[in-house]
Amino acid sequence: MTSEDILTVYESVAELTGQMLAAAGSNDWDRLVQLEQQCSTQVSSLRMGEASQILTGPARQRKVQLIKQVLADDRRIRDLTTPWMAHLSKLISSNGTQRRLANAYGVY
Repeated sequence: MTSEDILTVYESVAELTGQMLAAAGSNDWDRLVQLEQQCSTQVSSLRMGEASQILTGPARQRKVQLIKQVLADDRRIRDLTTPWMAHLSKLISSNGTQRRLANAYGVY
């Protein structure tokens, strides 16, 4: 990968995390999962191609800026998804308890 390729991938990741934040903000969980998968693919390509390329000067500054943006988006996404995950966990636990009670007492 060239330094330009690396920055293009970082910009793609930043764009995807911005879209993920929008999806989480609108409770579009299916879209969030799709975007996360796309983001993961981009990050994997960075892991494989970035190791041989050292960025300097403005390219390095742009990379740092993009990483900070991705991390800020990730933090806001977690702030939005954590309550939803807790609610989902509670629902799953409640349904499991109801099923166990129904099985134990023969209630259908």
